[in-house]
Amino acid sequence: MLEALEALEKRRAGARAGGGEKRVAAQHAKGKLTARERLEVLLDPESFEELDMYVEHNCVDFGMPDQVIPGDGVVTGSGTVNGRLVYVFSQDFTVFGGSLSERHAQKICKIMDMALKVGAPVIGLNDSGGARIQEGVASLGGYAEVFQRNVLASGVVPQLSLIMGPCAGGAVYSPAMTDFIFMVKDSSYMFVTGPDVVRTVTNEVVTQEELGGAITHTTKSSVADCAFENDIEALLAARDFIDFLPASNRTGVPARPSDDPWDRIEPSLDTLIPPSANQPYDMHELIVRTVDDGSFFELQPGHAGNILIGFGRIEGRTVGIVANQPMVLAGCLDINSSKKAARFVRFCDAFDIPIVTFVDVPGFLPGVGQEHSGIIKHGAKLLFAYAEATVPKITVITRKAYGGAYDVMASKHLRGDLNYAWPTAEIAVMGAKGAVEIIFRSKDPAEVAARTAEYETRFANPFVAASKGFIDEVILPHSTRRRVALGLRKLRNKRLENPWKKHDNIPL
Repeated sequence: MLEALEALEKRRAGARAGGGEKRVAAQHAKGKLTARERLEVLLDPESFEELDMYVEHNCVDFGMPDQVIPGDGVVTGSGTVNGRLVYVFSQDFTVFGGSLSERHAQKICKIMDMALKVGAPVIGLNDSGGARIQEGVASLGGYAEVFQRNVLASGVVPQLSLIMGPCAGGAVYSPAMTDFIFMVKDSSYMFVTGPDVVRTVTNEVVTQEELGGAITHTTKSSVADCAFENDIEALLAARDFIDFLPASNRTGVPARPSDDPWDRIEPSLDTLIPPSANQPYDMHELIVRTVDDGSFFELQPGHAGNILIGFGRIEGRTVGIVANQPMVLAGCLDINSSKKAARFVRFCDAFDIPIVTFVDVPGFLPGVGQEHSGIIKHGAKLLFAYAEATVPKITVITRKAYGGAYDVMASKHLRGDLNYAWPTAEIAVMGAKGAVEIIFRSKDPAEVAARTAEYETRFANPFVAASKGFIDEVILPHSTRRRVALGLRKLRNKRLENPWKKHDNIPL
């Protein structure tokens, strides 16, 4: 038995060594942790249980039989984050550059299958040079097997991808199909074709960072949700973030004890709206004063800043928050903001996370560029997402809610459960001045001013909508948290089903 135990420990040590001291040192020299070090930061101490430590590749070409390393470039298994079960894989760049082989893919697929069976999130730590060229089509088949499981797991268990190194070619499509993507600045990249290929085909000269770095994907492309300074910061953020998410679509939202009173009054909100209708204010102020302990985990903060999305808690329970941001483009909806919010709303709906929407929207952004780029279809994505959502939906209109954007932003007509307005809310087809110019077509400045004042008195308030039942109550700003918390309590057992269908056909 002692000999057997010694042999076992020797095999384990060989697997834990990865690509060897030299390659581990090279990884550290780049400011990156190894695959196993990352798991130590991500998971609770002593909670990781590894699977398939001894798996080896089955390639017989190009001298590969002489290069066999246990684990085959990926560490897989399960562990806990703050006591909650998660399944993880961590690609090891020190072993064949983290390249994906047939057996490498089988390891990932196994833990994804187990996550689906038991209902637990999947967290992937990606650090790979792509498909293992020596294996040819077998490695491509391995990618497709992973892709298939990404699709089957979508909407069943949360999937989080952390890009912690290169991610190129087919490797980018698995993270792209997961729910959220975190990247690390200056050390992680995502692109279908690298800078050399781009230069050869299009004559465009671009660096890796410019083409597919963390800043590019969190500001321009919206492929990634958040960018962090280093591996440790990204992994600690992932620990915080996964706490907001349910284990699966079969479990309720997680609850965390909070000492923040549910009926806390916030007098500062009574003066949040500026005197001038054209003066902006920061919607973050309303969000942090409404959620527990001012804790708001914002997603895609660097992209489409005219809308805010993220998670907070009310009475310790997770809520998804969508809010127009008057500080950017006056809070107008455009193509990017519509896509950003629509995907978030659909995620919340898939996992039974209530949605709280704060509205201050003057309409959709006008312009030839927006129209030609398809704002009709892209704007419809957000409309579609809110309309199909069956989770509890609470809406608070703080100031402007004009035109079709009023409808889109979780209005009563899209099965909003509780729709509130502040006394400062203006709910109308458009602003008073534009409406007067269309209705009366007068050139006399005095008449225009008089008509504008008349229109504002008549429509620039929430009471016309309230008189028709489109607004449930006009509330005092300082009581917003209390109203939202009470509403979420009432809606906790909400049941609403859409007509049976194989799936919908959202305008993609």
